[in-house]
Amino acid sequence: MHRRHRLSLVWPFLSMLILLVLTTAACGSTTTTGGSTSPAALTKVSIGLGYIPDIQFAPFYVAQSKGYYRDAGLDVTFHHGIVNDLIGSMVLGHDTFVFASGDEELVARSKGLKVVDVATVFQKYPVSLIVPANSPIQTLADLKGHTIGEPGPFGSTHVGLLALLYQAHLTPGDVHIQSIGFTQVAALIGHHVDAVVGYSNNEPLQLQKQGFAVRTFAVSDYQPLVSNGIISTEDTLHNQPQLVQRFVQATLKGLKYVIANPADAVQISKSYIPGMDPARAMSVLEATIPLWQSANGQPGYNDKATWQAMEQFLVTQNIIPSGEDFSQAYTNLNAS
Repeated sequence: MHRRHRLSLVWPFLSMLILLVLTTAACGSTTTTGGSTSPAALTKVSIGLGYIPDIQFAPFYVAQSKGYYRDAGLDVTFHHGIVNDLIGSMVLGHDTFVFASGDEELVARSKGLKVVDVATVFQKYPVSLIVPANSPIQTLADLKGHTIGEPGPFGSTHVGLLALLYQAHLTPGDVHIQSIGFTQVAALIGHHVDAVVGYSNNEPLQLQKQGFAVRTFAVSDYQPLVSNGIISTEDTLHNQPQLVQRFVQATLKGLKYVIANPADAVQISKSYIPGMDPARAMSVLEATIPLWQSANGQPGYNDKATWQAMEQFLVTQNIIPSGEDFSQAYTNLNAS
């Protein structure tokens, strides 16, 4: 009797405990409305952004901060840092995606790397030739015989300079090109060169801030080139198409938010950019937004004519070989 009485007292408590455990487990596995996903269900991905944390990456920071990636079922890691071959690093498995330019991607494909641009974020090539406001250089043809400073024979600034010379029917031998590192502002103010090549949303702003009036020749006004976008491997695109689509659409949602709310985007980006100057960041962002906007109003769009024109130009410069099939170098399947 005594043992039976003891069991009758314990059983209700055991029943309540079991019910509590089951209820807690059920609550923990429930997804909330609005697309939020439990942390255990998130898929880990990473993107190599290169460079250092900067306001130009605000669409990614906003997509992370506002939960767009999480809502898409993704746990995203950003990798910053100077990497000599960002695309090659991705192919080796260091990242799921990278943020790189279309010309870099075609060079990679010409070397046998199976990579694809799944969304072009910068709709305009962000490189400009910069001259003093009172310079005698009024047209690209006027560059002949002048000294032009560039960081070096590499990267987007070099490709941009070659494009401007090409459109002016000039060759590098018709001008004096100096590798000056990233000292374009000091070199132009000090009249060490007649012109410099820099980024449309950077050096002109720095020069104007120092009271040095300039004029610019934007590469995008002369030669179609594909700028930075989200690059993936063909394997990832073909084997995990939904993952690619979710990442692209969440990023483009961040892009749209930044364009519509630049001031808030600057505040959000502060936690991602150590030592950020909000005023400078806002100035750069205002100069960057027009570079993101496409003529057809579709963020992330890959324009076939621009890709073809860039391919033809790169062939003329012996940057890529002729006769290659680059039709699979990009897609619009993931843009929205």
